[in-house]
Amino acid sequence: MHKTPQEGHSFVGEVANLLLDMEGVEVIFCPPFPALFKMDVYLQADHLSLGAQNCHWEAEGAFTGEVSTRMLAACNVDYVIVGHSERRHIFNEPDEWINKKVKSVLNEGLKPILCIGETLQERENGLTESVLTNQLTKGLAGVESIEDLVVAYEPVWAIGTGINAKPEQVAEAHRLINTVLEQNTDSSPVNRVPILYGGSVKPNNAQELILTHGVDGFLIGGASLKVEPFTDIVKTVAKHYVRK
Repeated sequence: MHKTPQEGHSFVGEVANLLLDMEGVEVIFCPPFPALFKMDVYLQADHLSLGAQNCHWEAEGAFTGEVSTRMLAACNVDYVIVGHSERRHIFNEPDEWINKKVKSVLNEGLKPILCIGETLQERENGLTESVLTNQLTKGLAGVESIEDLVVAYEPVWAIGTGINAKPEQVAEAHRLINTVLEQNTDSSPVNRVPILYGGSVKPNNAQELILTHGVDGFLIGGASLKVEPFTDIVKTVAKHYVRK
């Protein structure tokens, strides 16, 4: 929840101009709802896309304060973040809601970015595997195709806590996610679902993380609010990423 529409348009316009030569790396901007309107005019390059931070699963109705995927599509949104850790832990969104949102996003022809991740207590109690498996399987229950799906692994314990996830911890989580997807869908290593990492990604750790096995990109939080660190991270991904 940062930046007014005017501030957001100015920011995205500036960043987009700096990333015009970054083809080969897709950059998705996900501003708050008010800034979505007319944001697409700044994102004319094929590798620059627009995303929303949340949605409701119904097309319309008596859901005051909510925004439907149909409304998002009318703003030329391509992606929708679903199940972000803050939605899960601050707003108590259950997996059943998240599953409905994933289906609504896909039914509208948009691409869901499904976020999953464990808390520090869950990791310390050895529950990482069960938490990630449950969030993933419940979030995708009844979903026939994951061709347009993106998964983002957000270890809640490594977001704004000063605790950094080690590359081996990230790699293990991404391996698990791939395994669950392959067991429950037709996904294969050739056309596997992109898995992003989102846990206090900054310019000083971006290279190490993007070289970590199974990491296909980042879901960037605080570092995305300023032009220089955000573009530095994108350039690092463009320079070092190799599909693994």
